[in-house]
Amino acid sequence: MQRIEAHRPAEAFHQCWQAAGEHIQRHAPASLAWLKARFEPPFLEHLSFRIGNQLFFVQIEDEHRELELPGNRKGLMRIAGACRGHPCVLPMRLSSDAWSPVHCGWGLRHAQTGEPVDPGALVTDERIEMTDWEVHDCAVEAVRERLEEQGREVTASAGDPDLNPAIWFKGDRGPEWVVVRAARHPAPDPEPPANWAQIAQSCAHLSKTGHFAAVRFASPDDPFDPEGHGAIPLWRGHAMIPNNFKLVQPGRPVGLLGRLMPGWRR
Repeated sequence: MQRIEAHRPAEAFHQCWQAAGEHIQRHAPASLAWLKARFEPPFLEHLSFRIGNQLFFVQIEDEHRELELPGNRKGLMRIAGACRGHPCVLPMRLSSDAWSPVHCGWGLRHAQTGEPVDPGALVTDERIEMTDWEVHDCAVEAVRERLEEQGREVTASAGDPDLNPAIWFKGDRGPEWVVVRAARHPAPDPEPPANWAQIAQSCAHLSKTGHFAAVRFASPDDPFDPEGHGAIPLWRGHAMIPNNFKLVQPGRPVGLLGRLMPGWRR
């Protein structure tokens, strides 16, 4: 069991990170969808995005190695491998108090081979089914969005399936946390993890108020056969809808957090 890293990186890295994100946005087509674009831990990757059916995970590097950077290459390779995406590095250079990419074009290099990466050239028409990590990340994002719509301030969240809890937010009487589990139709809603008591104990020094959210996704084109016949896979980049998930505590529902959201996608 792991917990969300709480250390926030230095402002110097924030400036570099922001310049890197703006650079990618300028070179990207309108179809780019950001996956990680919040400056908050954990930092398995510093930035990530999807174009078409391809995922790109980016770790920023300081050309002169003077900047303290969160994360490491092992974490980058872990998330890229689990999501069947492309692990990339983006070398940056500080000149005249401004950060810019070292290389021209996208400025991206493959984290293993060092070869230039052109995201647009890697997109195909192939339908790619979402990985379990992607589905879990979408579930965490769906719960986070619902909390924010209800006026809650989310202080941390992570789409890593090994991190428990996945979300921290400010409740009426202090911090509260959420363990998230995801499933795909026609599978049943997930149950709370068997080590719930251990998770609660590890969080007790910060908060004793924990919740569980079971989020199950389906394609809006699914026939929803009672026996699950003809279920449509969750294709990367295609619309999907979550179930009416609730935020629950042991023995009692706390509040409805979800509703059908046609067209929701990551």
